[in-house]
Amino acid sequence: MPYIFVSTQIRLECGPTICGDEHSDPELMNYLGAKLVKQMGNNFTEWRTEYLPRLVLDLLEERGYKVIASTGMGQTMVWTLHISAEEPF
Repeated sequence: MPYIFVSTQIRLECGPTICGDEHSDPELMNYLGAKLVKQMGNNFTEWRTEYLPRLVLDLLEERGYKVIASTGMGQTMVWTLHISAEEPF
């Protein structure tokens, strides 16, 4: 998967950080210390880690991912990252 979204609520900038959905690479999510959770009221699961967003971004950079966009939406901060097909792990 060449793209990944990382998000956190602005008032929770110290974590937890959402770093994937149920279709994300389990090995990569394990590397990020994430657990697959289903929040009450949602009909989907997501990968969530207790790491700070900055640490998640640092770990993804070590794997070759680059931030290509970021935005704030209401009380949520989102980063979009991409990895080139030529980047080795």
